Amino acid sequence: MVRLFTPRRSAPRRSIFLLVAPLLLSSHASGQYMGGPLDCQKTCVCASDIIGCSRGNLTSAPVPLPKYTTVLDLSFNSISRLRAEWTPVELSRLHTLLLSHNGLSFLSSEAFAHVTKLRYLDLSSNELRQLDENMFEPLEDLQVLLLYKNSISQIDRSAAFSGLASLQKLYLSQNLISRFPLELVKERSRIETLTLVDVSSNRIKALPFHELQVLPAWITNGLYFHNNPFPCSCDLFDMVARWHLKDLSSVVDFKDEHTCVLAGQPKRKVSTLELDRAYLNCSEVKILDRQAYLEQVVVLDCDTKQRDLVKNWALPGNLLVSTTNTSAVMLPDGSLQLGPLKEDDSGVYTCYATGDILNETLYVTVVVFNTTSTAGLENLKTAYTTLIACLISIVMVFIYLYLTPCRCACCPGQNLEKNDPTGSLNSSTDSIPQTQQETGSERGNGGGKDFPNDTKDPLEQNGRLNPKGGDDWKGVNKKRKGSISSVSSDTPMMV
Repeated sequence: MVRLFTPRRSAPRRSIFLLVAPLLLSSHASGQYMGGPLDCQKTCVCASDIIGCSRGNLTSAPVPLPKYTTVLDLSFNSISRLRAEWTPVELSRLHTLLLSHNGLSFLSSEAFAHVTKLRYLDLSSNELRQLDENMFEPLEDLQVLLLYKNSISQIDRSAAFSGLASLQKLYLSQNLISRFPLELVKERSRIETLTLVDVSSNRIKALPFHELQVLPAWITNGLYFHNNPFPCSCDLFDMVARWHLKDLSSVVDFKDEHTCVLAGQPKRKVSTLELDRAYLNCSEVKILDRQAYLEQVVVLDCDTKQRDLVKNWALPGNLLVSTTNTSAVMLPDGSLQLGPLKEDDSGVYTCYATGDILNETLYVTVVVFNTTSTAGLENLKTAYTTLIACLISIVMVFIYLYLTPCRCACCPGQNLEKNDPTGSLNSSTDSIPQTQQETGSERGNGGGKDFPNDTKDPLEQNGRLNPKGGDDWKGVNKKRKGSISSVSSDTPMMV
């Protein structure tokens, strides 16, 4: 019996399978990397144009997504990297994308190339460390960007948010930011539509106080910077207190969280609004009235907390501003120009601001002084002149009292007073008897009467008391009338 041999073909099939299997596995892996198919039964919930895939244990976005999708929720998954090809088709209707709580640590610079119509983007509660240049540039219609609770420590000063021409609210709280992003709110570099910037709970230690104080209320009302490690200072207190008096939401809503670090060992947190009373000797902050002078022109601002409100002004006495009033003119930006001022222009001016959501009423008190600004300067000059004259007078008095020639016995030249016939009382009184003695001797030689040389004669003192003391002159007063006329005639008497 002859058996025919038939070759088995399982071996070549097995080899082909071994060659093709890696390709199939790689293709399957690539499909998983690109994203699995959209499953609206198990992993996602599809409600018309809303796709909700929250808590679906996804590592990438499902593909393909319907082109009509408007809201896509991918939060609470494990999508750690968002590459440019995460959606291969353009989602031109998508306006809300939620990617929070994913452990997201990488964002491609082209991650939003196919979703350019986004208006709301939530990237909060992830592990992002930095924001690259031009990352959000395609999102021209984006209005709200949530980046809070990440690990962002650095923001590109010029290009991190370039292209976001419609951005209104930016949330950057609970990050590691150490520098205040002034360029976001500064007048020339800020985004025109931006009304809220939240940089609270970061590591910012310094604030640009001067730049922040001059910002309009509609910006500072939405500028949140509480719960940062600011050192306590009167500048910080002054700014926070002024914003609190203006009833700005950024301070009023988080009053207890506006704290600062007080120096000392150990350092401690204290309330910023209590620095003037308990910790630092800061001046009390008050909203001052507007002070002006006669004939001056002033502009009153209606500094509202919301932008683009319709504004109207009322004069003192609740009189509305009219076109016939030339001294009170409302300017295009909503401010009120007054002037030239008169004395009866003092009073309370009221600005009524109305909008679709918010209405505000602001009061500005104007005090007009009964003088012109030039007169005030002249009065100031006069006051300075009077003060200088008083100081000069005081200096001259001190010079007269303390810088006159020395009269002490130890001073040079004081011994010469004894030899000076007119230098002292004794010298003047001693010179007169000497003269009279000489005169008496001459008279004696000429046959006249002799007068005894008595130094106690009061008439020799020119009417003053005898400095040598004694009362012997009283008895001989009548005998010496002849010498009285001679002495008094030569020496004028001054009483």
